[in-house]
Amino acid sequence: MYELAAFGIVTGFISGFFGVGGGMILVPMLLLSGYIMKEAVAISIMQMVFSSIYGSFLNSKKFTNVLKDGIIIGIGGFAGGLQSGYIVTNVSNETLQYIFILILFYSIIKIFITPAEQTCDKKSKNKLTLFIIGFFTGLIAMSIGVGGSVILTPILIGFLKYDLKAATALGLFFVIFSSIAGFTSLSLSGHMLYTQGVIVGIFSLIGVYFGIMIKHKVQSNSYKKYLLILNTLILITMIIKIL
Repeated sequence: MYELAAFGIVTGFISGFFGVGGGMILVPMLLLSGYIMKEAVAISIMQMVFSSIYGSFLNSKKFTNVLKDGIIIGIGGFAGGLQSGYIVTNVSNETLQYIFILILFYSIIKIFITPAEQTCDKKSKNKLTLFIIGFFTGLIAMSIGVGGSVILTPILIGFLKYDLKAATALGLFFVIFSSIAGFTSLSLSGHMLYTQGVIVGIFSLIGVYFGIMIKHKVQSNSYKKYLLILNTLILITMIIKIL
C-alpha cells in the first residue's frame, strides 16, 4: 500500500504540472514494480479518473475558454475510449508497450519543434475535427493506459496552434472523458484492479494540487523544457523495460 500511495503522489504531481493523465509515468513505475502491462493499464486508468477531475477543477478559472473546446474533444475521446477493452483483450502486452514507445517518440519531436507560446486560431477548427481527434486519441490512449494528453498535446500545439500551457490544461480535461470511458470498458471486460486503483487515485490528489500550483508560476519556455525532459525520461525507461 505504501508503495502505491507514493506512486499516487508522484503521479498526481506530474499530472497536475504537465496536464497529463499520469499514465505515462505511472505505467512504467508499475511495470518496474512487477505488474504486467494490462494490470498497470487498469490501475493507471482508475487513477486518471481521480486526478483529471480534480486537476480540471483547479484549472477551470484560468483556462475557461480553452476548456469549451475540450468538451467536444472529450465526447470524441469517450466514444473512442469505450472501444479500448476490445483492444486490451486482443492485443499482446508487448505490442501495447511498442505502441507506447512510438507515441512518446512522436510527442517529443512535435513538442521540440513547436514554439511554447502561440496564438490559437479559432477559425482553423470545427466540431467534427475536434471530435475525430478526440475519438482516435481516446481509442489509442485507453488501450495503452495513458490519459491521452501525451497524444493530444502535440496535435493541439502542432496543428491547431494552441499555447502549450493551454493545450496541457485541455489535455487534462480530455482525460476526464477518456478515463471514465476506459474505466467502464475495462471493468466490463474484467481487467480492472479496483483496490490498487483507488489507493493510487486518492493519494494522487495531493500531488495534483501542488503540481498545478507550481505550473502557473513557471514561464512557458522553461515549461516546454520540463515537458521534453519528462517525455524523454519515460521513453528511456520504457526502452530499458523491453530490452
